[in-house]
Amino acid sequence: MAASDNKGILLETGTNELELIELYIDEVGGYRGYYGVNVAKVLEIISLPSGVARPPNASSFVAGVFNHRGKVITLIDLALWLNKKRLENTTPVVIITEFNNVTAAFLVSGITRIHRSSWANILPVDAYIQKHCDSITGLIHLEGRTILMLDLEMAIGQIDPHLAVPQIHPGEEKTVTSETIATDVRYPLRVLHADDSGMIRKATIKFLEENKEFIVTSKVDGKEAWEYLLDLKNKAGEQKRPITDFIDIVLSDVEMPQMDGYHFCQKVKSDPELKVLPFILFSSLITDKLRHKGESVHADAQLSKPNPEELVQNLKEIMLKRLQ
Repeated sequence: MAASDNKGILLETGTNELELIELYIDEVGGYRGYYGVNVAKVLEIISLPSGVARPPNASSFVAGVFNHRGKVITLIDLALWLNKKRLENTTPVVIITEFNNVTAAFLVSGITRIHRSSWANILPVDAYIQKHCDSITGLIHLEGRTILMLDLEMAIGQIDPHLAVPQIHPGEEKTVTSETIATDVRYPLRVLHADDSGMIRKATIKFLEENKEFIVTSKVDGKEAWEYLLDLKNKAGEQKRPITDFIDIVLSDVEMPQMDGYHFCQKVKSDPELKVLPFILFSSLITDKLRHKGESVHADAQLSKPNPEELVQNLKEIMLKRLQ
């Protein structure tokens, strides 16, 4: 089953809606856990292929690698990654995904169906869950079931952190802090960052603030970030000052509970005072196939995670263009 077979019903950008694939894991003991994955990340759903080979020194939750249409793909056992024990007497399926410019596959017990819903119906997890169960970014109640939204980027990051977490490597700082770009820009730049992944928020703050050229205010989703902007707008109005006296740039993930990045961007760009703020989408879903979505909500730039050098360079270039 190719996920593209269902994409004829994909939604208009900026409506704060999504389609999610509901999958399940049957555990030893009789419990069935339900999990959700954004359809936009899914390329294909297939039966468990033959010839899966487990490479030496692989992570404990890596079931192996297999050849799919001439491409070697890593297969992650989702149950093992979630510290669950999957029943072996069922016929599992494999979900092939693409995000962060990485193709990977996930082994699950089965698929229930595709749901169409609003990000507003997805409840963000609290601080305790984020700390102790950071593989989950939110939950939604559908048809009497609680479906947990998975942070698949974290699974990829645990195999190789460079594939998921923004990192600046020693010796690369010079390309990031280009003097030609920095000349006319007032530093530090004040960045509002929205991302539902605690791992990404911490990493983004670290690599942006370590050279003291940025100050980052971090929010867990688009709704919280939007409310923060409205507070700044009200403060600016009371003091008869422009919004740019309080914030310089907005950086947002796409997939987030309550309000996604596309809807957040659309609201900012539709506001007479806030629309002057540069808005950058920084997401694992930024691909050539999906770039038109960000363009339709007038994002100033769209950057794929986890490229920190490209992000910093674009933040500076966009600010310089605004000053000019």
